[in-house]
Amino acid sequence: MEKPAVRISVRNLVEFILRSGDLDNRRGAGDKEAMLKGSRLHRKIQSRMGSEYRAEVSMKLESEYEDVRIIVEGRADGIFTEDDQVWIDEIKGVYADIEKMEEPVAVHKAQAKCYAWICAREQGLERAGVQMTYGNLDTEEIRRFREIYTAEELRDWYQGLLDAYHKWIAYQIAWKKERNSSMEGLEFPFAYREGQRKIVTSVYHSISAGKQIFIQAPTGVGKTMSTIFPAVRAVGEGLGENIFYLTAKTITRTVAEEAFQILSRHGLKFKVITITAKEKLCFCEKPECNPEKCLYARGHFDRINNAVYELWTGADRYDRETLLAAAQKWQVCPFELCLDLAVWTDSVICDYNYVFDPNVYLKRFFGEGTSGKYIFLIDEAHNLVDRGREMYSAMVSRSDVLEAKKLAAGYSKGLVRALEKVNRQLLALEKECEGYKILENPGAVSLSMLQVMGEMDKLLEELHGEELPETLLEFYFCVRDFLNIEELLDENYVVYTEKDEQDKVCMRLFCVNPAENLGRCLEKGKSAVFFSATLLPMDYYKTLLSSRKDDYGIYIPSPFQQEKRCILTGCDVSSRYTRRGYEEYRRIASYIARMVWAKRGNYMVFFPSYKFMEDVREVYENEFSAEWVHCITQSSGMNEKEKEEFLEEFARSEGTLVGFCVMGGIFSEGIDLMGEKLIGAIIVGTGLPQIGIQREILRQYYDRKGTDGFDYAYRYPGMNKVLQSAGRVIRTQEDIGAILLLDERFRDREYSRLFPAEWSDRRNCTLRTVESELKQFWERSGSQAGK
Repeated sequence: MEKPAVRISVRNLVEFILRSGDLDNRRGAGDKEAMLKGSRLHRKIQSRMGSEYRAEVSMKLESEYEDVRIIVEGRADGIFTEDDQVWIDEIKGVYADIEKMEEPVAVHKAQAKCYAWICAREQGLERAGVQMTYGNLDTEEIRRFREIYTAEELRDWYQGLLDAYHKWIAYQIAWKKERNSSMEGLEFPFAYREGQRKIVTSVYHSISAGKQIFIQAPTGVGKTMSTIFPAVRAVGEGLGENIFYLTAKTITRTVAEEAFQILSRHGLKFKVITITAKEKLCFCEKPECNPEKCLYARGHFDRINNAVYELWTGADRYDRETLLAAAQKWQVCPFELCLDLAVWTDSVICDYNYVFDPNVYLKRFFGEGTSGKYIFLIDEAHNLVDRGREMYSAMVSRSDVLEAKKLAAGYSKGLVRALEKVNRQLLALEKECEGYKILENPGAVSLSMLQVMGEMDKLLEELHGEELPETLLEFYFCVRDFLNIEELLDENYVVYTEKDEQDKVCMRLFCVNPAENLGRCLEKGKSAVFFSATLLPMDYYKTLLSSRKDDYGIYIPSPFQQEKRCILTGCDVSSRYTRRGYEEYRRIASYIARMVWAKRGNYMVFFPSYKFMEDVREVYENEFSAEWVHCITQSSGMNEKEKEEFLEEFARSEGTLVGFCVMGGIFSEGIDLMGEKLIGAIIVGTGLPQIGIQREILRQYYDRKGTDGFDYAYRYPGMNKVLQSAGRVIRTQEDIGAILLLDERFRDREYSRLFPAEWSDRRNCTLRTVESELKQFWERSGSQAGK
């Protein structure tokens, strides 16, 4: 059998094995202007070197070990001969004062030494020269460092470098054999529920074919295991390399972790890491990744590889506690440890951001020129529409520009001048902006922002670790985001201006349809599975989440018995703005009371806004409260502890509990209150988003596209919230519950067509009949109605 081959670039090899020193995020991340300047400087230096100078020489060296072939490849900036001596030239553009450089950067020189050994080996040279050429990106001043090595020195040095890398590859190969053999005979860990087998076979077929699939399946079917199991089997059969389980909320990450643990108890060996946000992993009160503020940043790169290797080879599950313990032992940054370790695992459980967000995506997997046979499992995929719009949009405000200009005055005259130019351009737009104004493009603002970025990167380089004011640093990231998004502008964007709270103009690059941007990320992998309990209408989600035309789609009907749940529409009540007032609030409060009176137990009432919720609750408590009913209310900005305490009330309650909540909030999806913990949900209104600039831009955009803009901007997102809220009631096949929809519009075809097919038994009621309808249901279901 032919040995497996592993490819790695010269740069990645040396930066991985030879990295050292402090972790420091105060330096510029390398902006677009610096890259352009660097490319121009490269070409200029190369063109001046004469006709004997060979530029951009592709080089490759294959080395054979007992278990693997390692292929190292890259391009040398230049090769030339001078006085019978062959030289490898490595060119680097920097903003730093090159006259103060005492020696080349170690990893830069290591790249050149790799090329020197490959060249010496190919040409049979006894020795080879390394020339490090540094050029200042602003002044174009040049400084060179030269050193000559014998072929033996280069050979021994390179072999040591490669042996250090082979240690990692050897364990990886051995682990994959162990992992794949653990899947022999691995079966689905439960008796299949109705619909689960169809999900499993459909997901496996999609991965095999390298396709994407959309799965609409009701809450409680077991979508998590039904997607993870076939993905795991596909990896074992070589159809995929890594599984990315992507979520929008912490609770769904926990469910995914539990699914892998269940498979582990059935014999599966699979390395799984959960990426936790930096703020939740950091040992410091505030994440400041630099050696002056953080003990773990000092010498981080001297210890990180040992930390990763020990953890990788010593465990299979990497959660927050495991990562913190290892980081503490090795005195390294836990978040960077997490990201480095992820590269070597079989599955990554993480937020959508780590795959899609252009600012925080995992460059180790999804950087330019990087791809793999990745399998993306996208949970609660309906959330990705708004999250995608947010990730691929950007803005700059004149207020922030003026503040940055004031702060920059003590640091850089060049930066102040660049910011003043942006300010003048935005001021001109401000004078033309009434309400909001759609523009053809950002105009000259883009070029000026590019100049601001260049001045800020130069400043960060010159400060050599000195701190900038936090507000100025935040503005740096705002500029970076704006320029990154500006490069993506196409027909899926609307550029517009509006006034902020200070009556200063903001320019927004608004991504109305994120499908193309999401698609570019998903193309880095092999297959994607979008699944949710609310992907209706499916064509709407396909349009906004995928640019492919050959995606699969399946609808899994509810396996739950219709007689175990009651769905009623109150058709003499409305949540329309024009109807809001005491009379309507009292009618809604009366509906809540009558549902609660029909059977004691726990209920949730979902409202379209906090204001609406508070108004109805006040009427309810003043006119319909009873001693045996306890009410609790969701508050804005609840933290994790407050959220847990709210949910614990449903577990403790022995009488009747009514939880007042907001649709689309933290309690309307992703929570499990099974059995008697929740027996009913009341949904007030159709969930339509509030009218606003962006919603109106969306409506107009899709009207121009020939589709119903109101559907895309308002009705579909609103009904998704309704269905998510209703899904809190029936979680298992043993659950019995009632759903009350309060808005006359639910009877209209435009809304009723968006209900799941299994809601065909939904009935209408009025305030006069609702209580008797519910009592009859509870009697039919075998429950004893009571008060």
